[in-house]
Amino acid sequence: MEGLQMNGTPETYQYIEGEWRTGESDESITVVNPATPIDPVATFPGGTATQADAAIEAAARASRSWEQTTPDERDQILYAVADLIDSQQEQLAEILTKEEGKPLSSSRGEVGRAAEIFRFFASYARTATGKTIPSNDPETFTYTIREPVGVAVLITPWNFPIATPSWKTAAALAAGNTVVLKPSSETPMIAKALVSLLEDAGIPDGVLNLVVGSGSTVGQALITNDEADAVSFTGSTETGQYIAETVSQRGVPIQTEMGGKNPQVVLPDANIGSAAAGAISGSCGGTGQACTATSRLIVHTDIADELTAAVVDRAESLSIGPGMEDPDMGPAVSAEEDASNFRYIEIAEDEGATRLTGGNRPNGFEEGYYIEPTVFGDVTPEMRIAQEEVFGPVLSIIEVEDFEAAIRAANNTTFGLSASIYTADMTASRRFTREIEAGVVKVNGTTTGSQIQMPFGGMKDSSSETQKELGQEAYKFYTHKKAIYRSDP
Repeated sequence: MEGLQMNGTPETYQYIEGEWRTGESDESITVVNPATPIDPVATFPGGTATQADAAIEAAARASRSWEQTTPDERDQILYAVADLIDSQQEQLAEILTKEEGKPLSSSRGEVGRAAEIFRFFASYARTATGKTIPSNDPETFTYTIREPVGVAVLITPWNFPIATPSWKTAAALAAGNTVVLKPSSETPMIAKALVSLLEDAGIPDGVLNLVVGSGSTVGQALITNDEADAVSFTGSTETGQYIAETVSQRGVPIQTEMGGKNPQVVLPDANIGSAAAGAISGSCGGTGQACTATSRLIVHTDIADELTAAVVDRAESLSIGPGMEDPDMGPAVSAEEDASNFRYIEIAEDEGATRLTGGNRPNGFEEGYYIEPTVFGDVTPEMRIAQEEVFGPVLSIIEVEDFEAAIRAANNTTFGLSASIYTADMTASRRFTREIEAGVVKVNGTTTGSQIQMPFGGMKDSSSETQKELGQEAYKFYTHKKAIYRSDP
């Protein structure tokens, strides 16, 4: 197959009812490469509230016909999308890296995961069903069925700009819903590429729509439109809580996955090398720009010095550079995230934390949004660096005297997304899985990463705690359940 062709023109980022359209906003969206932000990668007019409404209306018109398609018709399209993603992996990875900044190998992995996601949910188009339930009346057959909710609005972030749209879109389409996708304006090119592949795979007009624009205009229009039957959001806690409050007033299903302040607990019997590797992989992978990133390393005082030394050594060994050169760590995605990283370093030092390594702009990378992997010691659980989401490669080490203190420190946050423990003591690990306040729990593994067949989502301020994403739980969110009583005449 020839190289990836973006459908439409360089300025058409709105895809409504099977047609690529130019944004009608007076404000332009400029995409930059975080490694060299002075060079724009793309510039185009943003979408408007009117175009957002038009996308919803197109999805509503197409809803009934898509719902009535057979499971094999839906899964054939989703399987075709997966094949197209695989065939264009390198080109898609390059687009992703150029606008998001992550190392090219990480982008390849994310693109491959997107293909896997489409295949997983393609299988659900045929296999996800209701249940038969015993009836109290022998003359009545009782069972449940699941039906699509209708029009699904999907609002996705920039940090996993093909994986997150894929797991929302594939699940919604497999269940028979039509979709309006609003990606982050930081990473619209990979979203356009994904929609182009869905178009090439034969998605009917109106079933999938794309609107790229600001949250205050396009996003607001989407979540307040009466024809939006469900909203799924991944992004910041502040925005997610506003969306949840707004959407819930209309009584439609809402799913939000938001921030995290994820702890990694290390007990004295842990493998120090594995724990150090997990802490740096979890905190610095993707430049720390993941909701599941390891932010707090909670370590027993008996091994604190040894583990701290190992963590610092690993942090200092990471290579930094442009994502296209495939280093260990690329730049932050934007000037805003870059400034936030350095601001939190100042806050940590002002509160008395000790910077053990990193925290500077690396030599030779003054133009891009680069920061060295950063590790802080002498951190207490009440410090802002231990409470607020940084969203950068910044790791705080908190020392504790025993297991009970570790659990208290780990739960001492408003977030509850992901957590891990490193220990050889299975009794301690089982207790940890019971007592930790997190939706994803790892034993001897990093806080980052998830398997497609497993449910994903958090507790507390990390989630609306309605339906989870991924796995069977995702299909449930995009469907209504009906209870059926059938008696012979």
